[in-house]
Amino acid sequence: MQSSDKAKWIIAASAVLLIALTLFAFLRDSTKPISRDQLNTLIAGGELKQVVERESSYLLSSSEGRFSIVKSQVPSGTFDAYVVKTEEGGAIVIAILTLIILLGAASLLLRYWMKHRRFPGAPVKSAQGAGAPEQTYHVQPVVSDVTFSDIGGISDVKEELEEIIDFLKNPQRYRHFGARLPKGVLLVGPPGVGKTMIAKAVAAEANAPFYYQSASSFVHIYVGMGAKRVSELFRAAASNAPAIIFIDEIDAVGKVRDGGSNEEREATLNQLLTEMDGFTDSSGIIVIAATNKIEVLDPALLRAGRFDRRIFVDLPTPHEREAIIAKYLEKIPHSVDAKAIAEITVGFNGAALAALVNEAALHSLRNRQIHVRMEDVLAVKDKVAYGKKRLPILNEEQKECRATYLAGKAVAATWFDLAFEKVMLGSESIRPALSDPLMRHEIESHIRMLLAGKVMCDIRYREHASSAKEDIDAALTLAKAMLFEYGMGDSLLPSQEALPQLLERIEQETRTLLEGKTALVDGIVDVLLERESISKEEIKARIDAVL
Repeated sequence: MQSSDKAKWIIAASAVLLIALTLFAFLRDSTKPISRDQLNTLIAGGELKQVVERESSYLLSSSEGRFSIVKSQVPSGTFDAYVVKTEEGGAIVIAILTLIILLGAASLLLRYWMKHRRFPGAPVKSAQGAGAPEQTYHVQPVVSDVTFSDIGGISDVKEELEEIIDFLKNPQRYRHFGARLPKGVLLVGPPGVGKTMIAKAVAAEANAPFYYQSASSFVHIYVGMGAKRVSELFRAAASNAPAIIFIDEIDAVGKVRDGGSNEEREATLNQLLTEMDGFTDSSGIIVIAATNKIEVLDPALLRAGRFDRRIFVDLPTPHEREAIIAKYLEKIPHSVDAKAIAEITVGFNGAALAALVNEAALHSLRNRQIHVRMEDVLAVKDKVAYGKKRLPILNEEQKECRATYLAGKAVAATWFDLAFEKVMLGSESIRPALSDPLMRHEIESHIRMLLAGKVMCDIRYREHASSAKEDIDAALTLAKAMLFEYGMGDSLLPSQEALPQLLERIEQETRTLLEGKTALVDGIVDVLLERESISKEEIKARIDAVL
């Protein structure tokens, strides 16, 4: 038997013995029986103080103690000079019941203490049995000290989140009006654009507790541990509402369920879905999550009532980069122009800009300078850009080629009314979502959009860049599925020649479309080179103007 079991048995036995001794001391008759001669002696000496009549005896109290004598030994009239009281049996019953209740409560407290106390050497129980990690998971809120004024270049995102902040500050205003805010907000964007800082700023502006958790910390090898952590996280936030729960990299636990063998991840995801459904309108809890892979998330997470508001945080534009750089330069002595730095940092995210300014300051100190100069920035730019992860830093020729590629895709996507918000020079990804059921013309429109960048570059330069590979692969995948899985070819069982014939036809149709709109494409290229971004609404307005 293990030492912890022995300790428990010893404590239990001691408790039983203590209860027995207490009952014995309370219920036993502690009076000393006396004879009639001893009674007469007490009366004669004036030591008898009180007489209580029982059913078959008298209870006597004197200065020497408590005594009892049976009624048959007491002559009539012996206690005429005393006020004889009658013992009430109900008082004894009440006293016994009170004692039983008190002992029962003590027993329950003892059992609770034994259940929750960790004994030396005792193994920790888990959802999977002995040897698994400790289940108890203490969640503590973080008081955020990051505000929107500390973050540069997020004016669009700030406007989206002001409603959330106002709701956390004044929830009664929305309840009285009968309105409710989204329970979940999903921040979507590439790594390093400041999604975590934005969530912290929301918590600080709303003066609400901030519960940060990485989704990967929910995933354990022991089934049930992740679900338990999710439950405890939401319970802790509910106890401190209004509060914000921020789940970083939610795609680690929220991927589409495919019925595979990862039971722990699916159990954790199910618990997350359940907790979000369990919120009431008056809970005062907002769930914010971040991901850079929204396409892999389970549809159940994205439906109305869960993460029903999505905010896209893109790579910063030149004006946003200037604002971010100016913010980081505030506390550093410098003689540089933030706008000049912004112009040479195409493709830098917020984290990379912070690293650039910091590295420039360190370079200046190493060279014993009194302030940061442009020479320091240029000296460390490549170190930041090509250090751990190569960022898409483009020269002028590459910029123009990419702008042309994106302009071709943007015109095709807008012409066929595919869903997207804007085009960024820092990213070639324009991926409108595909949702079942798919029609043949919808798939062909997506393929045209994927091939439009390559076609436009071929028209303009008679060549295209290797970066077109991702779009070409996606177009091939859609075309194959269309023919060999969905049966959308000329016959139900297409030949091997059907795939190249389909792609050649779609490519030629795309070429015909873009050759008639080169002036439109040139205008979009100019906007991208100047502003590094253009919205779908502006592209649509330009198309309408030339029709």
